[in-house]
Amino acid sequence: MKIFNDFSTYKSNKKTFVTLGTFDGVHVGHQKVIKNLVESAKLNNATSVLLTFFPHPKMVLQNNTTIKLINTIDERTKLLEKIGLENLVIQQFTEEFSNKTALDFVKTVLINKLNILTLIIGYDHHFGKNRKGNFKQLETYGSELNFSVQEISQQDIDNSAVSSTKIRKAIESGEIEKANTYLGYSYMLTGNVVKGRNLGEKIGFPTANLHIKETYKLLPKTGAYVVSSEIENTTVFGMMNIGFRPTVSGKHQTIEIHFFNFNKNLYNKTIQINVLSFLREEQKFNSVEKLKKQLHKDKENSLNIINGMLFDL
Repeated sequence: MKIFNDFSTYKSNKKTFVTLGTFDGVHVGHQKVIKNLVESAKLNNATSVLLTFFPHPKMVLQNNTTIKLINTIDERTKLLEKIGLENLVIQQFTEEFSNKTALDFVKTVLINKLNILTLIIGYDHHFGKNRKGNFKQLETYGSELNFSVQEISQQDIDNSAVSSTKIRKAIESGEIEKANTYLGYSYMLTGNVVKGRNLGEKIGFPTANLHIKETYKLLPKTGAYVVSSEIENTTVFGMMNIGFRPTVSGKHQTIEIHFFNFNKNLYNKTIQINVLSFLREEQKFNSVEKLKKQLHKDKENSLNIINGMLFDL
């Protein structure tokens, strides 16, 4: 997959099939649209292009710094590549860009830069200044400027019963299995391993402390989770705690992962954590010894869940 960080840098002699949007989550509904895009482009000797925007338009237009996204832009890129998309254009979303009229967007971006043959969009898609551009308007522009427009019907979208909003709510409430079903993959957290206070190591449960630099990344609710990670081409399982460590008077939220049967140094390495299942709420214990006993129970429960997952495979 070729990646372009601005539509102005895109170059191709081939005609294109294009879809556009934020595609946060790249969930099963999104995947259906993108696979259709890729297959349609190949059948017409064209190339597939997805135009996405970053930061999220709401972050810019509403100055909404509280919005949380399912994927970081790097995670979204990796997911799109797995589906088989040929070209990804990540357009920086600015107030100036938002002021493009629908016709200006069609001419300067879709026609002049992306060399469009067909645009595939959802039935309710709006774009351009004040979101005035819609499907009917695009059809008119298409007939005038020699490109076609395909609409993803309301039935196709509604039948998928999936939306980024539903997935965010599931993640926030700890319903990880439901979120993973909607996503079509395990929800992921990607970050750097940083030094902690080594409290886990002192009680026999050393942890990798994960720092996620993207503040807009959505985190599951506080609690303990079953997780996995691919480390040095090997799948490693473990359990993760997201929370404030009340038993040891923690003051800041942390993400700590204890891997099973693994003791290599991960400091300063970037790892991806796949969140598989919710274990329990975060608790405050009366002593570190009681916390240690609970961690042994958590490990046992985690291994049972993991064995069940592997057996299902």
